[in-house]
Amino acid sequence: MESNNIDKHIIQKYKDDENLMIRLFVQWCANHELDPQALYQKAYPEQPANLALLEVIESDEGFDEFHIDNETMLEVLQLFGNEDLAFTVAEEIQRLEK
Repeated sequence: MESNNIDKHIIQKYKDDENLMIRLFVQWCANHELDPQALYQKAYPEQPANLALLEVIESDEGFDEFHIDNETMLEVLQLFGNEDLAFTVAEEIQRLEK
């Protein structure tokens, strides 16, 4: 029984961390006046709309005054295994720096 609670806690912690990663991505996009849905679709064209991403975009829980630097954003995406999205973000960073 206790193992089940630990499993639930681990799963919830991962979901919370994943939600934070999505919020950081949405805020990074806002900092650079980019559409997070468009970038996500560019990175993952075969996938349907990401419901967690849509929920974060529609919520009012953004980090209005919070600036996420480019390197941190790339590291967070890679930490969660979002290599394709990290690559797409890196392309946008290069485009923005020109």
